[in-house]
Amino acid sequence: MDDEEKGKRFLKLIDDQNNLQWGIVAKLTSLISSEWKSEELKIELESLVNNHTKITKELNSLDDKGSML
Repeated sequence: MDDEEKGKRFLKLIDDQNNLQWGIVAKLTSLISSEWKSEELKIELESLVNNHTKITKELNSLDDKGSML
């Protein structure tokens, strides 16, 4: 992948990560409001966190040579 493709992928991943972070905050807020009793919200939150982790790992792998994107 050349630098231009990496840059585009980086920006897409950052956008996806940002959207997931807002989703995590929203689900967490709802879960707190339910007094931690909603199993559905717990599962949705776990899925969002897992997706966030995958994106973070991919972002880190884009910088395989320690270069600036």
